[in-house]
Amino acid sequence: MLQRRSVFASTRSTEAIGVVAVLCGAALFAVNGTVSKVVLEAGMSSLRLVEIRCTAAAAGFFLIAAVRRPSSLAIGVRELGSIVVYGITGIAMVQWLYLVAIARMPVSLALLIEYTAPLLVALWVRFVRGGAVRARVWVALLLSFGGLAVVAQVWRGITLDRLGVLAAGGAAVSYATYYLLGERGLGRRDPFSLAAWSFMAAGGFWSLLMPWWSFPFGLLTDVVPIAGTRAPVWLLVAWIVVLGTIGPFGLFLLGLERIGATRTGLIGTAEPVLAGIVAWLLIGESLTPWQLTGAAIVLIGILLAETARTPAITPEVGPVEPTFIC
Repeated sequence: MLQRRSVFASTRSTEAIGVVAVLCGAALFAVNGTVSKVVLEAGMSSLRLVEIRCTAAAAGFFLIAAVRRPSSLAIGVRELGSIVVYGITGIAMVQWLYLVAIARMPVSLALLIEYTAPLLVALWVRFVRGGAVRARVWVALLLSFGGLAVVAQVWRGITLDRLGVLAAGGAAVSYATYYLLGERGLGRRDPFSLAAWSFMAAGGFWSLLMPWWSFPFGLLTDVVPIAGTRAPVWLLVAWIVVLGTIGPFGLFLLGLERIGATRTGLIGTAEPVLAGIVAWLLIGESLTPWQLTGAAIVLIGILLAETARTPAITPEVGPVEPTFIC
């Protein structure tokens, strides 16, 4: 009995760390959105920002992995292929497709479509993997996406651009791939070495498309206003790399390792809500009563999912392999 209680407490502690990691990662992503917007308005193109973000983050993750455990960076030829696929489809493509979408439709609506990724993950787990997904998860997903729809205020007569919708849908598929392949990759290596190699693949992909010798380095010395003060673009880019990429991606991978792809994706839907709050605080983008209501609905959905789970433990053998149960 004492052993079972100890296992239960350990499981709960591990899951709590995973939940906190994902929430912190979502908060950092939310801040990153506003900082990135300021950099883009300063004149840097979206693709160039993605390029420097991926490449510099790869260097950062390699440094972290080398300091923690150098042997973790060892990689075989067969694994390298899957890492390249993960880096391009789960990291590079999701950012590019999102940029195409927001160029053709409102950002809030593009983000809403992209954040159907957790639903795609849950559907994959249930109908392809044959995993267990409780009925309450679908209610939580419905609340989360319904809340995002209210935040986006989709009833305001928006005319949808066909290519924009396809791009946002592609971003959702790529985002779901990020969760699923990331979870698979964590079965082979630790989060930091996985991030190092996958971001290197993403950075290499963008570098081939846009060579570094044509990068607008002069723009980095410009000074721009943000949150009532002024800061050089290079400092904001450093923020985007360290606290907008290395920090949140590392935290999300830690979350994947501890609570699985379905729950990580669901909790990650807090990001659009947090992004709206951050934009309101830093650059004065106000939230309407409807958007505040939608934010509350999203948080209720997340809370419902977090209170609708039980540890997978049997009396005879202790903990079993985790399933995607929320």
